Amino acid sequence: MTTARIHDFFATRRPASPCLVVDLDVVHDNYKAFEKALPDSRIYYAVKANPAPEILRLLATLGSSFDTASVAEIEMALEAGATPDRISFGNTIKKERDIARAHELGISLFAVDCVEEVEKVARAAPGARVFCRVLTDGEGAEWPLSRKFGCVPAMAVDVLAQAARLGLDAYGVSFHVGSQMTNLDAWDKALADARMVFEAMLEKGIQLKMVNMGGGFPTRYLKDVPSAQAYGRAIFDALRKHFGNRIPETIIEPGRGMVGNAGVIKSEVVLVSKKSDNDNVRWVYLDIGKFGGLAETMDEAIRYNIVTDRDGDASEPCVLAGPTCDSADVMYEKNPYPLPLTLTVGDEVLIEGTGAYTTTYSAVAFNGFEPLKSYVI
Repeated sequence: MTTARIHDFFATRRPASPCLVVDLDVVHDNYKAFEKALPDSRIYYAVKANPAPEILRLLATLGSSFDTASVAEIEMALEAGATPDRISFGNTIKKERDIARAHELGISLFAVDCVEEVEKVARAAPGARVFCRVLTDGEGAEWPLSRKFGCVPAMAVDVLAQAARLGLDAYGVSFHVGSQMTNLDAWDKALADARMVFEAMLEKGIQLKMVNMGGGFPTRYLKDVPSAQAYGRAIFDALRKHFGNRIPETIIEPGRGMVGNAGVIKSEVVLVSKKSDNDNVRWVYLDIGKFGGLAETMDEAIRYNIVTDRDGDASEPCVLAGPTCDSADVMYEKNPYPLPLTLTVGDEVLIEGTGAYTTTYSAVAFNGFEPLKSYVI
């Protein structure tokens, strides 16, 4: 939904298109919803979703911790007011010099998923806490995150055991069920795997302390999604099922679910055309595409809600594409997007639910197009 505050901003400021506007009131409400849904879990906002300083400052003030993927993101979180104990280096693929720099800045919590990464952390951040990421299948997620990150549970035991041998604090395990996860049961199997790792480590005399349950919490695009409260109940039930009355420290890492529905992109129709006289499908070209911030339309995974002033007129499916000279810059073609037949050059369109993973994906000067301009209100 485009909030009244965003509508007013567009009407009074009339910013050039394309641009993103994020409403901080929505971010505030989302944080409070997560806090209420999982009161015993620490919230580590995934900075990569949207690192706007205004968002980070608000969340830091509210008490959020931060999941970071690079030294630059660590520095952003510190600048926003977070203390080092509220920041984790959650990327499992880190240069050793970046681990050393993070350690120098006071960061003591690092993600790993293999012995080789453990060895880097042991050299560059001696004594640090590490948690090992376990693979999940991502079934039910619109943007699965399996394969590149994580290892099977049996290997996680070896990784954490090696961490302990090298003087690190084998602190816990993590997983990510997949971004835009709408299956409430997704955390159940992952927590079962986490429990297996806890038991295997205990047999080695090592008591793990934490389960990082990752992100995956969705935002609303074209379909309704469960509430934060519904996810909270399902996750707590799974924790009780697998850990009984000895529930460890838990972390969640909302990104999309924290800021996705807080943002709206204003775009403009650049061209409407067909490829032949008897072509039944229009091509609608916007002034934003995959390289300008809509990278998550790759494989048509994320389908944004698009609002126009001509909604209510007769509509038909069209191919929706971006403005660049790259044939990959097509958002929806396999599953064409219904838009009004009266839509024409110069018309404004609003792309809702775009507060997450848009500005951070916006390419720098590809074809000379500027990175996506962002306003936070």
